[in-house]
Amino acid sequence: MRQSWWQRVKALPMPEPEESILFRILTQVLVSVGIVATDLAADTTFSLWAVPLSLLGATWSWMRRRERNIPTKFLLAIGMLIALAAFFVRMIGGRELNDTRLVLAELLIQLQVLHSFDMPRRKDLGYSMVIGIILIGVASTLSQTMAFGGMLLVFLAIALPVLVMDYRSRLGLTRSTPTKAKLRKVNFAALPLTFFLTLALGLTVFAVMPRFSGYQLRSFPMSSQIATQGKFDNSRVNNPGYVRGGKAGTGQGSGQSNSGQMDEDFYYGFSDRINQNLRGQLKPRVVMRVRSQAEGFWRVLAFDRYTGQGWELSRNRDTKTIKRPGWSYQFYLPQTFSRSRKKEVVQTYTMVTELPNLIPALSQPRELYFPTQEVAIDAEGGLRSPVGLQEGLTYTVISEVPYRDRTLLQKVAIEAVPDGSLYLQIPEKTSEKIRKRTEELLATSPQPITAPYEKALFLAQALKQRYAIQPDMPPLTKDQDLVEAFLFGFKGGYPDHFSSALTVMLRSIGIPARLVAGFAPGQFNPFTGLYEVKNTDAYAMTEVYFPNYGWFAFDPIPGHELVPPSIEEDQTFTVLQKFWKWVAGWLPSPVTSVLNRVIGTIVQWLGGILSWLVGLLFRGWIGLFSGLILLTGLSFLSWLSWQGWQKWSDRRRLRKLPPMESLYQQMLSWLAKQGLRKHPTQTPLEYARQEELQTGDRAQTIQDISQAYVRWRYGGHSPNLRELQQRFREMRKREEKSSFASFLK
Repeated sequence: MRQSWWQRVKALPMPEPEESILFRILTQVLVSVGIVATDLAADTTFSLWAVPLSLLGATWSWMRRRERNIPTKFLLAIGMLIALAAFFVRMIGGRELNDTRLVLAELLIQLQVLHSFDMPRRKDLGYSMVIGIILIGVASTLSQTMAFGGMLLVFLAIALPVLVMDYRSRLGLTRSTPTKAKLRKVNFAALPLTFFLTLALGLTVFAVMPRFSGYQLRSFPMSSQIATQGKFDNSRVNNPGYVRGGKAGTGQGSGQSNSGQMDEDFYYGFSDRINQNLRGQLKPRVVMRVRSQAEGFWRVLAFDRYTGQGWELSRNRDTKTIKRPGWSYQFYLPQTFSRSRKKEVVQTYTMVTELPNLIPALSQPRELYFPTQEVAIDAEGGLRSPVGLQEGLTYTVISEVPYRDRTLLQKVAIEAVPDGSLYLQIPEKTSEKIRKRTEELLATSPQPITAPYEKALFLAQALKQRYAIQPDMPPLTKDQDLVEAFLFGFKGGYPDHFSSALTVMLRSIGIPARLVAGFAPGQFNPFTGLYEVKNTDAYAMTEVYFPNYGWFAFDPIPGHELVPPSIEEDQTFTVLQKFWKWVAGWLPSPVTSVLNRVIGTIVQWLGGILSWLVGLLFRGWIGLFSGLILLTGLSFLSWLSWQGWQKWSDRRRLRKLPPMESLYQQMLSWLAKQGLRKHPTQTPLEYARQEELQTGDRAQTIQDISQAYVRWRYGGHSPNLRELQQRFREMRKREEKSSFASFLK
């Protein structure tokens, strides 16, 4: 029994091996490009061992392609089970609680290396091609630089001939020909044109693709857990550029006369107290990359107490520590009441270089996914980490960003404010002088201003217009007040001095305000979808409190927008908008103006429809099914429109042809729809004589029409066109009736 079973196994026919060496080599190179791209995107070293081992396996597989290789298959199966077990150990171990992309890519690479030792058939090469495509897809989601773009172009250049060879192998066109003949039959000369056409089509689709709010699943990119030592001192802020005597933050000064030079790498404003009497400038460098559903001000921390030459957190000791459960990286952050309508915005931050232990986030963070057991939140809403933000660290924030409704905020009166005395504090010796200057500026308005919101807007604009940035402003003396010197002495100052001046001026007239420091959005890279943020993007501006609505920022710095970027700006067609701005720069202004209005209207209309549709899909089960039904209906209407357009274009084309040519083309089109397509190399008579057409009542009609077409085309004979057209119509009716009767049976 056992012997007969083994004999039956041996008697089974061997799978037909793939004989094309070039096909195998290019497939292996394709997978190697995917592995290298994953390395570049994730900063790993998979390619150092996976690529040579995979090449060795491919060589072994080629040499053993005609053998059954039963022992090898068993060993490979055991190896794959071990790789799968290691994968589950890593997952269950908790080091990949949120971002499983890299560990899945590693499993896929391990399986590909093992699979490369047993690839006799074309189907096996197809599995490797799929793995290569998956790896390049994983690399695209991990990549944060343009280096991935080069790998993608290399992958495309290799994938095109691989797909051609795979298609020819599927059709069996090269199985009985020598290797050199196989290579000659692949039209490599056409591949460059195909490459550039594919690239152009891909870039076009990429440019017009709408950018909807992502992150619908609650699993976000994040680094592995960071082990911390000792007790978390939540009141400590460690800015690497301002550490003196082993103590963090003391290099910023305490608000007294403490002039000195700024660090050229680290922004001075990221500490529990800052000294604005420092001089100097930052040396530009990228510090982090941000993927966000909306552009915004990456807020770091705020200050409530003005010291005369700087700011400090007066309630730094009130900072609260928040712990997360051991089975999740998710921190729930305390929320404040607000009547403002809000929008959820997800942001993912990746550090490119070292930063202080302050966690940037859009305003009103609700959830934080961070790789430590503890974080802290200070009294002004700033987030802190037990460790400094090191290169490569990744975390995600979900913020409930309030809409900035000017109509509502205009109606808000400043009455009782929680901790109001903190946000109205200014030095007594300068308060009256600053208040008078503030009221003088407000008096220059053409219309009387009563609403606190409008006062803040007007004063911010007034500072932009009436005061200038002074890059050579000398240090203040010990007794000088920064805002007083800014308003009355130097008529300007450093960029952050504008924000200090606006904050103190608003306080002088009873409007609660504080200084907030953070990063501007940075430069958006449309190819990576990330905001590239530099240290020079760090600056401070003013936040104003409106009872029941919360804090809203105003930017008085010249050259900046009066109101920082917010969620009101549509980001659906970001790439297309940026591309249009580049093209518009080359056009005359009248043409640009007209096209801007037209394109703006179209984009706004399309964005509104698509945003409504996406919102419907994620509005519970009813919304989901309603959206799916609507999408199905739209797809059906699109298909009907396409079919109608094809029929119209075919009729239009046929009307332009001579009558006999038109009849013959109608017959070919009708037969093609029945699966009897004419090959371009066949003559009309060869096509008419093929076996599939010599069945049923249609054979004679097809023969007669084909014969008449050949005599008319090549002999100049006039056919009996009316009779042939009548016979063609009758043939179509008979076939349609026969098909309908078969369907009923």
